[in-house]
Amino acid sequence: TQTWVSEFILLGLSSDWETQVFLFILFLTMYLVTLVGNVLILLLIRLDSRLHNPMYFFLSVLSFVDLCYSNSFAPQMLTHLLSAQKSIPFYSCVLQLFISLALGSSEFFLLGAMAYDRYVAVCHPLHYTVIMHGRLCLGLAAGCLGAGFTNSLMETIITFRLPLCHNVINHFACETLAVLRLACVDISFNKVMVAISGFLVIMLPCFLVLFSYVRIVAAILNIRSAQGRSKAFGTCTSHLTVVCMCFGATIFTYLGPRSASSEEVEKRVALFYALVAPMLNPLIYSLRNKEVMAALRK
Repeated sequence: TQTWVSEFILLGLSSDWETQVFLFILFLTMYLVTLVGNVLILLLIRLDSRLHNPMYFFLSVLSFVDLCYSNSFAPQMLTHLLSAQKSIPFYSCVLQLFISLALGSSEFFLLGAMAYDRYVAVCHPLHYTVIMHGRLCLGLAAGCLGAGFTNSLMETIITFRLPLCHNVINHFACETLAVLRLACVDISFNKVMVAISGFLVIMLPCFLVLFSYVRIVAAILNIRSAQGRSKAFGTCTSHLTVVCMCFGATIFTYLGPRSASSEEVEKRVALFYALVAPMLNPLIYSLRNKEVMAALRK
């Protein structure tokens, strides 16, 4: 039977108290590393004039999105790990799903835009500054955020218009697939919409990344000197690492085969791109980037 829901109960990751305390310490450490790492990236890019170019502009936007994305999940998750009552008000749940989905979607579009930036840098180095001018970079960043928020708005509306049978969510946060399972009615339409959304948000940027890197690899192979090839590929390795990490986890979650244990798998993979990926991104970009390390030393 349909019920009016004023709040949701989140089951979280574990019901064992000792496990929850251990997870609290682990996730708090990861969250603090995420905050420090992304804020540091933003400060370095802002303060060092050598980092004022399109590649680092997109990296600063990515760090800002990661920072906001982590804050949409982590504080509530940490609070619930030490709380007996793991509840969230209805409208807070709606807002959390909307913001996290919007920022997550925007990140994939941003990774696609960053792949295009690397393509221009490697394949058209002499025209790089002309092609990747300020207005284009701002337009691409705004377009990525606009597309992410538009997708999230539509998906949030059709998700919370469904009549709900109960209010217990088997997740650590309000997430689309977990909320859909509470519905009293047939959700075939919503599943189709999630699939279409997943294709647009995940696969289209993924195709752009693949196209860009096919062209990049072809251009690198045409460079005669080994040093030149190494330098050209070195400018792409950090981005490629982040792309494989983020796209791989999300494709596995949303487009992979369903199974009886899919809910638990979804929670663990969601935890990866909600907390682990935003923590690793600044580390990957800083440790594998000589210019960022030089700015940090300076």
